[in-house]
Amino acid sequence: MDLRDMLKGRLRLPLIASPLFIISVPDLVVAQCTSGIIGSMPSLNARPLEQLDEWLTEIKERLAAHDRAHPDRPSAPFAINLIVHKSNDRLEEDLALCVKHKVPLIITSLGARAEVNEAIHSYGGFVIHDVINQFFARKAIEKGADGLVLVAAGAGGHAGAQSPFALVQETRQWFDGPVALSGSIAHGRSILAAEAMGADFAYMGTAFIATPEARAVEDYKRMIVESGAGDIVYTNLITGVHGNYLKPSITRAGLDPDNLDTGDKSQMTFASDRKKRWKDIWGAGQSVGGIHEVVPAAALVDRLAAEYAEGRRALGAHSPIVNPAWGQGQRAAAE
Repeated sequence: MDLRDMLKGRLRLPLIASPLFIISVPDLVVAQCTSGIIGSMPSLNARPLEQLDEWLTEIKERLAAHDRAHPDRPSAPFAINLIVHKSNDRLEEDLALCVKHKVPLIITSLGARAEVNEAIHSYGGFVIHDVINQFFARKAIEKGADGLVLVAAGAGGHAGAQSPFALVQETRQWFDGPVALSGSIAHGRSILAAEAMGADFAYMGTAFIATPEARAVEDYKRMIVESGAGDIVYTNLITGVHGNYLKPSITRAGLDPDNLDTGDKSQMTFASDRKKRWKDIWGAGQSVGGIHEVVPAAALVDRLAAEYAEGRRALGAHSPIVNPAWGQGQRAAAE
């Protein structure tokens, strides 16, 4: 079965809420899923390891309770993000817990591991892998991933530098499986645009930081609301991998955002001893300019759904600058 077949009729919007390091917790995941979109969180947000077992149990129980109470609008499936980079010293244990709880969807990051995919497939789960270019995309599919998250320019946190148009276009030339598109998405029209470009889902994270359910400090949420695309800095200094971060948070950490050193990928770590020097440098995407207030996750999804529906209605009308009769004579003659 294809992931898209499994999700047919189960989503309010073709949207996956991206896993936010430190920030995504069960309250946010449940709010996302019960609003009709795929909610997710990184396994590493649960510390210590035993908490992940507790959180997975909690998420499943709360979603089941929602479904019993609301059979007319059941919750969407949830996803767990696994960092498969060698620096993650918890991968084996986290993977075992995902298998134990039969997590419906796994999002893998920073490397592609065939054994991880095989473990998830063993119980019928699906794996999508996030990538920034065609080299990594092909590697992920070769190693057994079911789908791809195309992380384009402007995405929050770890992000690529390619245009979403180029990234989706090249991917669709060789891959017809499930594709999610990430990068500067914070509006319902952007979700629709991702579909029009050839993606099956939009992949959105930054807007969910500015919600009460997110485990982010209030200063972080306020900075999201007050910032624009010009306040986003693309650098590999923070973790060794290029990503987008809020310029004011870099400045507050005592660094010059316009003159940052180059990071060292070999020093990348996601273990519990992650460098505390960077804990207050906050990731965000270029979509921040469209985020104007802190609202509950359900209210955010309501807004996105209304914008998405309005965008679909608008596409029903001809563009005012396009002549719909253009070429009709040639077509009639050819027929």
